Amino acid sequence: METALRLEGSSAGDLPSRTAKHRIADDKAMLRTAAELTRELNAPRPAVYWGDLLGSALIGYAALAAAFLAPSLGWTVVAAVVAILALYRAGSFIHELTHIKHSALPGFRLGWNALIGVPLLVPSFMYEGVHNLHHARTRYGTADDPEYLPLALMKPWSLPLFIIVSALAPIALIFRFAVLAPLSAVIPSLRRAVVERYSALSINPAFRRRLPEGAFKRQWERTEAAASLWAIALVALVATGVVPLKWFVIFLVVASGVAVINQLRTLVAHLWENEGEAMTVTAQYLDTVNVPPPATLPVLWAPVGLRYHALHHLLPGLPYHALGEAHRRISAMLEPGSPYHKASYPGMFGLVVRIGRSTMGRAG
Repeated sequence: METALRLEGSSAGDLPSRTAKHRIADDKAMLRTAAELTRELNAPRPAVYWGDLLGSALIGYAALAAAFLAPSLGWTVVAAVVAILALYRAGSFIHELTHIKHSALPGFRLGWNALIGVPLLVPSFMYEGVHNLHHARTRYGTADDPEYLPLALMKPWSLPLFIIVSALAPIALIFRFAVLAPLSAVIPSLRRAVVERYSALSINPAFRRRLPEGAFKRQWERTEAAASLWAIALVALVATGVVPLKWFVIFLVVASGVAVINQLRTLVAHLWENEGEAMTVTAQYLDTVNVPPPATLPVLWAPVGLRYHALHHLLPGLPYHALGEAHRRISAMLEPGSPYHKASYPGMFGLVVRIGRSTMGRAG
């Protein structure tokens, strides 16, 4: 990944102290400028969404097949790396699904679930109804935020554990859909536990999600049934030798690689310095990260607009393909002293070092 240690535009001295950050007042000029300059960018472009998703999925699965059939370990590794990066990009569209109006992209959720959500056992219902809570004004950074932990304020061992857990996600997902899903269909008490505790792509272990209702409940049940059938079939095909064990192991490695990259990206998506207080929009923005150009590696580890994560928290409804243009407009309009510029960093490595140093200060 990136090796830049300098935290361009944001140093510890530039930002308020961690204990005072939640008291930052909203910068109304920044918020108004961001909204005014991007009004005509809000419409998602179906050709971009479908082309990107289909192209990424095609490359990912072709590379996965090449890894299965590669004549040597070296070629297997090369093909697996390509598969990881391409499927990670395709999988990242789950984030867009939680923000776009489905009427603006007819069939996109169904298509994404068929191509990625069900095959990789991360159906969209595990993020829909969860991620929107992370954007709630009074929930961000609090104990009620499913996607927030004060990682920078935790013990040093919490960071490697944070990554190691993600590497085991494919095994956990197979167990959740092949075993827990069918059992919970006939055991009501288990069903509640599965929904509340094992049906969300969250990092807050205290989070419990509500039981689904209405149309979302029906969509959830259909997608979960498809994922469950696929998980059971996969296990059965491997157990009976129809699918070679080698292929299954490669599939698990690729899926694990996707999960680890996503977890690393999550690790540097925020500064994780809030201790549970409700924060203003500007304070949330300053606790969040942009990695804009000239950095190039974020194209791989923060795809589908995720390199503009701080900007996304200002304008969560903006489609991913518009974030680059929005960033250019806002950066050019706001003066150098604006808080907007303080959320931009040059790359992953410096952010990991910053968080790591913070945890080391709590080693005692």
